[in-house]
Amino acid sequence: MSKKLTLGLFGFGVVGQGLYDIIKTKKLNLEIKRFAIKNPDKKRTLPLDLFTTNADDILDDPEINTIVELIDDAEAAFNIVSKALKTGKNVVSANKKMIANHLQELVDLQHEYGTSLLYEGAVCGSIPIIRNLEEYYDNELLHSVSGIFNGSSNYILSKIFNEYIDYDTALKQAQHLGFAETDPTLDVGGFDAKFKLAIVASHAYGLYVKPEEILNIGIDKLNDYDVRFAREKNYKIKLIPTAKEIGNEKVILYVIPKFVTAKSILYAVENEYNGVVVQAAFADQQFFYGKGAGGHPTGSAVLSDIAALRYDYRYEYKKHIAATQLIHSNDHNITVYLRYNNEGLVEKLNFLKVSERYYARDFKYIIGDINLESLIEYKDILNADNSFVVEIA
Repeated sequence: MSKKLTLGLFGFGVVGQGLYDIIKTKKLNLEIKRFAIKNPDKKRTLPLDLFTTNADDILDDPEINTIVELIDDAEAAFNIVSKALKTGKNVVSANKKMIANHLQELVDLQHEYGTSLLYEGAVCGSIPIIRNLEEYYDNELLHSVSGIFNGSSNYILSKIFNEYIDYDTALKQAQHLGFAETDPTLDVGGFDAKFKLAIVASHAYGLYVKPEEILNIGIDKLNDYDVRFAREKNYKIKLIPTAKEIGNEKVILYVIPKFVTAKSILYAVENEYNGVVVQAAFADQQFFYGKGAGGHPTGSAVLSDIAALRYDYRYEYKKHIAATQLIHSNDHNITVYLRYNNEGLVEKLNFLKVSERYYARDFKYIIGDINLESLIEYKDILNADNSFVVEIA
């Protein structure tokens, strides 16, 4: 029989409201006792006595046994989650930046205090990829996990390639719909996808990798020349995080825009939808598809975690315990298209092989093989040059 959960919920924004809407329609053995919010003057749809601006009102309440953390401040979220785990409260979170930056500490806290932290809603919205990596693939050799992890950037790219809308207009539409923030850097810069990739790598390969060790190149430098080049080749551009095992020795992690053809299963993943491709040794290729942005899709993933806590579910981190010999490495060659402005940049990047090069007054590009470590070393110069990098499969 499931136990009664009494919830304290931090944050009542898009996901918090979406979660509340779903809970109202379900008959579950749980109740939300209190909400912690940042802005007490904002108009609310619920009675004011349900809200507090003091985190300790919830964290110190002995009747509340489960914390749901849905705020956008990663460090504040870490403090809330840490205290909750230490005081015997289980936690559900959707804060991918907080989890990616502090995952090893959070795992250690769970083991020390016998509590559980679940975070399915932090990665790819409604797609249950973490639980599948933990349970279904627990003994499987995974060659790679990749896909579209960020609904905001995918929405923008879909509008550009399907409706011939320019980047700035597509971004404004994404912001208007709530898919992208007022400052969209986390999404279009590839940071959001990188945080999710770090979490995926932990459950797929048993590795703790700090986000700052992972290369992320976003779509924020995309321009009309890049779009025209892609269309001429019958490509679409998708922002794709990749986790790939190489030779049973190392795991490569990076986030880079990628040219995809109609043969790719990701070609038809559009708008705010996400798609995750798992390539396994025995199960072969499997594909997970669902909405990656929005209050109700993410709220449904959060509710799934809450429901699992009624039966004392926790991640076992089996692949960490197995202590494989895999290490994280950036020593890996990929083939890229680089649109650039400064000729000196190409020399610094030290391409290993060049297969194509084009010069015009306003448009220059080079296609060739390059090591990930070179892209990491000169990432700031790439940004300053307004260069755009796309991986070619």
